[in-house]
Amino acid sequence: MKIIIAGAGEVGTHLAKMLSNESQDIVLIDNDQQKLDNIDQHYNLMTLYGSTSSFDTMRTAGISSADLYIAVTPFETRNITSCSIAKKLGVKKTVARIDNFEFLEKNNLQILKELGIDTLIYPEYLAAQAIDLALAHNWARYWGELGGGQLLLIGVKIRDNAKLCGVKLRDLPVSAHHFHVSAIKRNAETVIPGGNDTIEQDDIVYFITTPDHVEEVRELCGKKKKVIKKIMIVGGSQIALRFCAEYHDRYNITVIDIDRDRCEYLATEIPEIEVVYGDGRDIEVLRENNIYQYDAFMSLTRQSETNILSCLTAKDFGVPKTIADVENLQFLSVAESLNIGTTINKKLMASSSIFQILLDTDQSNSKFLALADAEVCELEVKEKSRITKSPVKDLNLPWGMTLAALMRDGHAELIGGMTHIQPGDHVVVFCLSGLISKIEKWFN
Repeated sequence: MKIIIAGAGEVGTHLAKMLSNESQDIVLIDNDQQKLDNIDQHYNLMTLYGSTSSFDTMRTAGISSADLYIAVTPFETRNITSCSIAKKLGVKKTVARIDNFEFLEKNNLQILKELGIDTLIYPEYLAAQAIDLALAHNWARYWGELGGGQLLLIGVKIRDNAKLCGVKLRDLPVSAHHFHVSAIKRNAETVIPGGNDTIEQDDIVYFITTPDHVEEVRELCGKKKKVIKKIMIVGGSQIALRFCAEYHDRYNITVIDIDRDRCEYLATEIPEIEVVYGDGRDIEVLRENNIYQYDAFMSLTRQSETNILSCLTAKDFGVPKTIADVENLQFLSVAESLNIGTTINKKLMASSSIFQILLDTDQSNSKFLALADAEVCELEVKEKSRITKSPVKDLNLPWGMTLAALMRDGHAELIGGMTHIQPGDHVVVFCLSGLISKIEKWFN
């Protein structure tokens, strides 16, 4: 596939890096040569200096033969304009990043469709939805759905009270395996485990299971479900605004922000929430607002360091569930290893959504990111592919991957050693970043 990405900002650069690890033809356009030079030195893709709204630049990039055009500059009007131009010049499909919920309204979507914009990506809205999901399943660090909800990917932090703690995978205390341990995040490293690997305290373990067996996973991990009603949010960011606008009728929400104008704006836009003018980093401010009475605490400022430290403080006050917005990918592994609950990252969410769009364009595979350094992939099995030659236990699969589950004739099932994969199956693969191109050879 030929994919053109307009904008070498945080989302565009991260997406280009992820796609460059695969067998895709990538062109990245930006008008900042320094950003392009930095990318050129490290990644296998083509960069092009120029305006993302320029007809000449798009023609030079080969827009007429491109399968997908992704506009992810920080300016939504520029993204919409460039997608419209790209569509007129012959690209098959367009994606535009936006930061205004108005564009997602049904009547407006049709207008944008007529202008040539096929899909809209609103990272802050994706983050708000992820937060609501994290609150609903508050015993887990990560919760994702595959196969239309028939399969679940659940990440759980293991404490010393878990039945799994200190146990090798081959010796798990279960009579039947209704789940698959797909990956283990230990300190800053992701491990694709085998039967001899031991689950240790403070590991984040990623399970693939079905909805019928979620409770079994929760009990094995020693987790309890909590009812979330009262939420404190530090930072009146766009993510906070979007979350409050969508879910204020579900939770009692208090937002603390250091900017008086922002506080007035939030109070006017969403009168159903309580807004406090103050510094959420100040422990005395948190005490004055009775932080210990809240069921959940979120730090959604623009500073990753502030969000991490604020969540650690909230944990010290005994708040059961904490969520931190960690936009700096360098801090993500460190944050996940700390006792700060769930982390969210708009770049990974936007990339995940675009990978799903990639599925619609290229029906052979689907990918979405679960971690900063690993991928969950849904791969379709082709006729006469290597993966169908024998049962899984006899395949001698590459290092760094595990086959977790499959969809066959609309039904989900977990994969074991005796599973014989068939053409037409959709197989869920968990692998380390950069290995997908090697793994796809087994399925083609």
